[in-house]
Amino acid sequence: MDLWMDTTNGIFHGERLSSRNTPLSHNHDDIDGLLHDTFQNIEGETGHVEGEIDGLSEDAKIFFKLVNEGKKELYPGCDHFSKVSFIIRLYLLKSLHGLNDVTFTDLLDLLKEAFPFAQLPKSFNKAKKMIKDLGLGYDKIHACPNDCMLFWNENAEKDNCSVCGSSRWSNEGDGTTNASSKIPAKILRYSPLNPKLQRMFMFPEIVVAMRWHNFERPNDWNIRHPVDREAWKDFNSMHPNFSRDPHNVRLGLSSDGFNPFRTMSISHSTWPVMLMNYNLSPWICMKPEYMMLSMIIPGPSSPGQDIDVYQQPLIAELKELWEFGIKTYDAHINQTFQIRAALMWTINDFPVLTMLSGWSTKGKLACPTCNYDTCSQYLKHSRKMCYLGHQAYLPPDHPFRRDKKYFNGEEDDIPAPTSLSGIEVFEKLHDFNNVFAKGNKKRR
Repeated sequence: MDLWMDTTNGIFHGERLSSRNTPLSHNHDDIDGLLHDTFQNIEGETGHVEGEIDGLSEDAKIFFKLVNEGKKELYPGCDHFSKVSFIIRLYLLKSLHGLNDVTFTDLLDLLKEAFPFAQLPKSFNKAKKMIKDLGLGYDKIHACPNDCMLFWNENAEKDNCSVCGSSRWSNEGDGTTNASSKIPAKILRYSPLNPKLQRMFMFPEIVVAMRWHNFERPNDWNIRHPVDREAWKDFNSMHPNFSRDPHNVRLGLSSDGFNPFRTMSISHSTWPVMLMNYNLSPWICMKPEYMMLSMIIPGPSSPGQDIDVYQQPLIAELKELWEFGIKTYDAHINQTFQIRAALMWTINDFPVLTMLSGWSTKGKLACPTCNYDTCSQYLKHSRKMCYLGHQAYLPPDHPFRRDKKYFNGEEDDIPAPTSLSGIEVFEKLHDFNNVFAKGNKKRR
């Protein structure tokens, strides 16, 4: 199953998705609303852009050209569909019902024969290019079947994994010699972050919303948003050049596994990686249309601590955004500027914390806050670890500290452990060597 879901503007699309397995279901009103959100507030906003078109990047020119196409009627007198919205609706049906490319092209031919005045693309490839110009495309990156490495950048031309020696192709042993006939053993689907951020600033209303954290938030010492927390303020003090420009984007990363087949009889774990935009106000920053799907890590098993391997393209892009930024067009002030981005934190449950941070959340030192001061005890009869010493986080004069009956039979006067700072963590991991590959979980 080839599933791709990009929620940046609330549009879902894919290559092949069986309707009986899909977790997605939309009625026509939902889709119309999503398409409306995609082209929200563009009426009358592109006239001044045409006069400045020479100053825009090529991506911006393509996007605004598509926006103008999106205003055209599907046929004279049609007020329900535009040319672009109808193609997106057809593409969605293809994805949900598993139509192949030839069937989609034949359907277009039938529609053009029945409605000769309708503005429809000539083939599936033309329709796919239109979808890609919206910024909803993604890259296919081949991966080692044992999660050791990606066949990407300097390893793009290799046929075997440099770590475990596994073949890049799943059908290499069947005598296939034609390179175009080879089937990759594992594919990472990665959607670049830069076009998503650039696209957000192409709508004046979203540009204003992206600066909410700096100009519009109430400053009354109440905590409504991460901008009111100490982590955000400390980051601003450490990086004044970054925080000086309110356009610069603060991101959060979230990931978890799910079974796309909606049945417990099949053991399968696919891992989407999402990015959240915390420049936006609290009432929209968690809306689906503003979340960004960065990648889909394929199953059938969890990548485990080797999730680092799959995050390499995202990390490379984030480093570029942090150090250099990208040229972006601001539709609100009709100027281009250099936008930068920073990944502030990750959002995950406790088991996934092991994968994203590398700190084991089980065993003797399971608490990432207490780190080496974790108070743990092994219960030999139940063969489990239990964790004590929680009174350490209470005030020194709290009655629970002297309560022997309901705890472990001892008074507790131990002070709370001191959390490691980011600098201390960096120093401890500076010479850390991580060895990837399934079955080789050694960490030196």
